[in-house]
Amino acid sequence: MKGQLDAAPADFVEPNPLSILRRVHGDGGAERRLNVILVMIESLSADYLGRFTPGSTLTPNLDRLIGDSLFFSQLYATGTRTVRGLEAVTLSFPPTPGQSVVKRIGRESGLWSMGQVLRQRGYDTQFIYGGRGYFDNMAAFFAGNGYGVIDQTSVPDDEIEFSNAWGMSDEDLYRQTLKAADRAMATGMPFFFHLMTTSNHRPYTYPEGRIGIASGHGRDGAVMYTDYAIGELLRQARTRPWFDDTLFVIVADHCAGSAGKEDLPLAKYHIPLWFYSPRNVPAREVDTLVSQIDIAPTVLSLLNFDYLSMAFGVDMLSSAHPRRALIGNYQYLGYYDGSDLTILQPRRRIERYRYVDAIAQKVAVDDDDRGAELVRAYYQTAALTYKDGLSDWKRVAAATATASR
Repeated sequence: MKGQLDAAPADFVEPNPLSILRRVHGDGGAERRLNVILVMIESLSADYLGRFTPGSTLTPNLDRLIGDSLFFSQLYATGTRTVRGLEAVTLSFPPTPGQSVVKRIGRESGLWSMGQVLRQRGYDTQFIYGGRGYFDNMAAFFAGNGYGVIDQTSVPDDEIEFSNAWGMSDEDLYRQTLKAADRAMATGMPFFFHLMTTSNHRPYTYPEGRIGIASGHGRDGAVMYTDYAIGELLRQARTRPWFDDTLFVIVADHCAGSAGKEDLPLAKYHIPLWFYSPRNVPAREVDTLVSQIDIAPTVLSLLNFDYLSMAFGVDMLSSAHPRRALIGNYQYLGYYDGSDLTILQPRRRIERYRYVDAIAQKVAVDDDDRGAELVRAYYQTAALTYKDGLSDWKRVAAATATASR
């Protein structure tokens, strides 16, 4: 496991063989205290984009943004539910059997997270959600891991122009984000906001007059509205004095569907990822195979932070990145290396699918080969890390204080 995480420059700092606590070093220069706005978009499958489905016109703003961004074309979500995406991005944690950490009431708090690292550096850290934070225990999870919470319940009714059963429209969510960013700038604090949208979800309703498909007429309209709203967010952000010093990270929580012939249908985990900051991040497309758990280490690397990490992910831009994706559902956990998908199943069974021209073929697997060892290493280490409290933020913060003396 440590071999997968030993992305230079990084040094493991504990003798405990089960601990992955390590110091990740910047490049020796000054920290880049950029603001970060991380937008997680509900159910934005990669195949909605024209980049992946030639001829699709659902996402003109996001397709144009590819050419202006550091864009990752081979990113895979860890799961099929929003809480899995939140867990992966916030904690840099792979899926484990059963419930996401987000929903493990009473044991969801006090963990190493991207928010904890940034708050320790003096950032205003907020989770900004279009819905009600008590849903799926989101508010408790984020409040317990280094974030303030702004959600539908904390927004005055007269500031919400449209809502449905899931919450505020994306435009309302983004208006609250712009207000929070303006407030943070007025105080002189850098900010890190983790947004979660709701509009691209049944019943697919949204404000009228924005796009050419009437509200409530299906997923295509919701995707087009989602794209329209993100375009409006960026258009308005460009007028703000904090824009030039802000990194936008845009990613899906998961795909729109998860059904397939295989236990873990790989195509149903493929999602897009943009890092957009014209003054700070050169635009290019990267086809490295990466995972949602790699987002936090990559953000912290782009900020050139030197920090103690309990992340299971690795900076996507590092030459030492292991080129793999981790995917799962409630019972099945997979390790994909770009060719083979090795799946850990209940009762310690292991299966493997080899992908040839995007077609999965079941192949034999030895119980002790490298793929089987890696799939067990990731998920068993993650389970033990959580169970034994090795990722507790107090431990990491104490180690940080000791190391800085």
